[in-house]
Amino acid sequence: MDARNIQDEIRALVAREQALRASTAPAQDPATRRQELEGLQIQLDQCWDLLRQRQGKIDAGENPDEAQVRPASQVENYRQ
Repeated sequence: MDARNIQDEIRALVAREQALRASTAPAQDPATRRQELEGLQIQLDQCWDLLRQRQGKIDAGENPDEAQVRPASQVENYRQ
């Protein structure tokens, strides 16, 4: 996945997250909504991590296409 595809995926995920947060549909189970939001956040974190990996590889003179999506358990435990 190239940087443009990753950015498109991020935009789609953000749009879905915003739609979920804006939704006031009473029929939606709060636990299901919360779970979907958490899943979206994980996917967003993975996409941002992948972009950072690609940039790091470019900066190091390596092939950015070798960057791979890391497991949620790894990207969710980053420290800022």
